Amino acid sequence: MQLCRYVARGPGEGPGEARWAVLAGAAGAGRAAGAAGAGRPAGQARPAGAAGAGTVVDLATADPSLPADLEGLLAAAQAGRLAGLADGASEGASGGAAGGGPEAARVQLDQVRLAAPVPPPSKIIGIGLNYRDHAAETGQELPTKPTVFAKFPNTLTGPYDPIVLPALSNSVDYECELGVVIGRRARDVGEDEALAYVGGYLPLNDVSARDVQGWTSQWTLGKSFDTFAPAGPFLVTADEVPDPQDLAIETRVSGVVMQHSNTANMVFTVAALVSQLSQVMTLEPGDIIATGTPGGIGGAQKPPRFLKDGDVVEVEIDGLGCLRNPVVAGQGAAS
Repeated sequence: MQLCRYVARGPGEGPGEARWAVLAGAAGAGRAAGAAGAGRPAGQARPAGAAGAGTVVDLATADPSLPADLEGLLAAAQAGRLAGLADGASEGASGGAAGGGPEAARVQLDQVRLAAPVPPPSKIIGIGLNYRDHAAETGQELPTKPTVFAKFPNTLTGPYDPIVLPALSNSVDYECELGVVIGRRARDVGEDEALAYVGGYLPLNDVSARDVQGWTSQWTLGKSFDTFAPAGPFLVTADEVPDPQDLAIETRVSGVVMQHSNTANMVFTVAALVSQLSQVMTLEPGDIIATGTPGGIGGAQKPPRFLKDGDVVEVEIDGLGCLRNPVVAGQGAAS
């Protein structure tokens, strides 16, 4: 199942008015798209079902009895309540008494703006140096415990929204990452049960201002500018991702492949991260874990390849879809 949040493009619509929807015909789409995953050559990652689809189903219109929060919607998806809406819309089914029905709830993607597929969470938890080749290119040893930093909710932005270059930095970098979204409250969970607390997965770009990141030993400032966490386009539910450690992951900057790897190369697996983080803090539904980036960051290129005004950054993960964010200079930033 592929969940999203969208905002109508009409007058007066704002970020606080995002509505929940599900990709029409999405039952099983993530699994089908991801099945052939990991060995694909660079530049040929397969998009999720969302990439070629043009219709979503507005959930509140289709069935007003559905919950309006992420945890409730994930539970409804697990119970099979959303699959019928998505499949019905793809087949042109008519609505029922419960609401407007799938047909009346159909929304064309080219008529709306996709927001980040989860609301601003209580926590966005970043993981550093979690791919062997990335640790090597930065000249650092592999960590024996997860390297954890914070990204704040203001960083979260939509899958096609601009990345805004701040005036404080001339070294803004890209980082393709697998985003893990917590589905139910997790505290002190074991590694063997940790994936049961994951609600879904999405592509995420951990945009980073390298010069600001280096101001101190703590990385958070360089990671927390507005728009520095594009995510989406859809949240693919966990049941559609049989193995989160077998996903091809790639970054392209203005059409050039800069990063290409596989989540099999993580130092700490998704299950290990969820378990270890839950020993320290309560993970709430909607919290996002950005699980680290592979080698190929702009700062490690010779010469460095930082983002500039006019670039387009694509982050794609097999079976999960593709971010496509233009880069624009903010007020006072170099263009």
